Amino acid sequence: QVQLVESGGGLVQAGGTLRLSCAASGTDFTHYSIGWYRQAPGKQRELVAIVGSAGARQYDDSVKGRFTISRDSAENTVYLQMNDLKPEDSAVYYCNVGSWSEVVAGRFDNWGQGTQVTVSS
Repeated sequence: QVQLVESGGGLVQAGGTLRLSCAASGTDFTHYSIGWYRQAPGKQRELVAIVGSAGARQYDDSVKGRFTISRDSAENTVYLQMNDLKPEDSAVYYCNVGSWSEVVAGRFDNWGQGTQVTVSS
């Protein structure tokens, strides 16, 4: 069974940066797409960035130009570099792995514990 461990969250001021990490065990990331999601209190979980097995990337409009998703196949880890953070980026961030369509749909039974990102104004 896939186990996902997210880390790197924290408290930053608006305009600051964070880099989140998603480490996987129980599967090889190489052949799958990986998505970063976030869920703010009272809101549904939303996909913010996805990277495909061949390197294709897509971002939610709210993070385009500020967030960058990347993958290190050797380390079986995916990163989310977050620059110019805004208070509205505050949420618990999660990652998950699957086919491109599965990641876009986000209907997974198995989620990690997530990592909290809090951006103060």
